Amino acid sequence: MTRLRSLIIVSIAAAFAVAGTRIETALAAQNPGVQAQPPATDKSLKVREKKVEEGEAYAKQMLLLMDRDKNGKVSQQEFMDFMAAEFDRLDKNKDCELDVKELTQVRLVHSGAHR
Repeated sequence: MTRLRSLIIVSIAAAFAVAGTRIETALAAQNPGVQAQPPATDKSLKVREKKVEEGEAYAKQMLLLMDRDKNGKVSQQEFMDFMAAEFDRLDKNKDCELDVKELTQVRLVHSGAHR
């Protein structure tokens, strides 16, 4: 169960990262003279490559969790069913909304799992 929580947190983080990248791209398009990030160094490229590899490993694990019919792909329905079940699990007070406290509690459980 702890591994599942880790995967969920990574999924949420990935969604925020994608959203952040889209926002950054949009801002860069509006301000072409402003550089969004400093130029990449060899060290930063290696760090990025490692993060991509870790992300791919988590994505494969997520696929295994969500792929109910075991066809090697996740359908929209499989994805939505999985996320609905996770939302219900995270919604501790059952108000059909996730608040900072509920999401923070998950993060704390995740942090403790790796120590």
